[in-house]
Amino acid sequence: MNDKVLVSVVIPTYNRGYVVGQAIDSILNQTYHNTEIVVVDDGSTDNTLEKLKQYGDRIRVVSQRNSGPSVARNHGIRASRGEIVAFLDSDDLWLPTKLERQVSIMQRQTNIVCCLCNAKHKFRDGTEHNMFDRAQLRHASGEGVWLNVTDVLATRCVVLCQMLAVRRDALERIGGFDESLRFLEDYDLSLRLSIEGAWGLIQEPLALINSTSADSLSLKISNEEVCHEQYILKTRERVFATLRARNQPGISMEYLKQSIKKARRDLWIAKLSNNSVWGARTVGYVLKGLEHYRMAIFRRSSWFPKVKFLPIEAGKGFQPPSSITRATAPNEDREECRSGT
Repeated sequence: MNDKVLVSVVIPTYNRGYVVGQAIDSILNQTYHNTEIVVVDDGSTDNTLEKLKQYGDRIRVVSQRNSGPSVARNHGIRASRGEIVAFLDSDDLWLPTKLERQVSIMQRQTNIVCCLCNAKHKFRDGTEHNMFDRAQLRHASGEGVWLNVTDVLATRCVVLCQMLAVRRDALERIGGFDESLRFLEDYDLSLRLSIEGAWGLIQEPLALINSTSADSLSLKISNEEVCHEQYILKTRERVFATLRARNQPGISMEYLKQSIKKARRDLWIAKLSNNSVWGARTVGYVLKGLEHYRMAIFRRSSWFPKVKFLPIEAGKGFQPPSSITRATAPNEDREECRSGT
C-alpha cells in the first residue's frame, strides 16, 4: 500500500480534558502513520488545552469560540492538508488498523468517495451494539464496494462520522458539515455524500463509539424529539431536491421519496406527543406505537433495501452509481427504518 497519501484526522473537543488524550493516542497508535492530527478546541473551560499541550508538535491545535461540533469540524477541515479526511470525537477510539484498512480500499478503488467501517457503540446502560448488525448492513464479504448507498441511508440512520474516511474533494464538493444543525450532522453529511458516488465498506468494527457520559450528545437528542425529526426531514428533502436537479439517468428516487413521507409523518407524531394538551399527547403515543409496528413489518419485508455490494477484487472495473440502475421500490406506501428503533 502506498503510504504517501496524507490522512488528516479532525477531532472536535469541548471540556473533554479527562478523555481527549485517549482519542489522540488511538490515532498515534494507528498502523498507518502518514497522518496529521488537527484538534479543534471548541472554547473549552476545563483543562483540555493543558492536556493537548502535552502532545507538542505531534498534533496541531486550533481554537474557536464555543460554536458546536459542525463548526469545529469544518474549521478542522479548512486547517488540514490531507487528501483524505477522517473524524474522531474526543471521547471515542479507533482500533489500530482502522485507517490502514480504509486507505487501502480507497487506493484500490479510486471511484469511491469515502470508506465506511463498522463500529461498536456503547451506551450508558452498559449495552453495546454492532452498528452494522443493528442497521441490517450485512454482507458476505469482509470488505468491498457499496453501490446503493442512498437507498439504504434513506431508510435508516447508520453512519456516525467516526466511522468514515472521506476524500477531501468530495467533502469540498458538498460543502462540509451543515453548521445550522445542532445534532444529526453525521446523518446529514452521509446522506449528501451518498449521492456523490459509491462507498467502500468494511464489515469489521474498527471504531469504538462511547455514549456513556452524562454530556453525551445522544442523550441530549432524546430530549429534543421534534427538532430531531425536523432535521431528518430537512436532510432528506435537500438531497431529493439535489438529485431531481441533476436529473441523472438510471437513478431511482423512490426510497428517498417514501422516506420523506415517513419523516413528515414522524414530525407530525412528535409534535402531537410533545403537545401540552393531554388528548393530543395520547393520540401521539398511540400513533408512535403504530409506526413502530409498521416499521417492524417493513424491516422484514422484501422491499426493505439490502446492501448491494461488490467484493474489492470483483469491483475493480465497476461503474459509478450515476450509471447504475437502482432497484425501484414499489409505488405503495413503504416505510423507513432508523437505526436503533
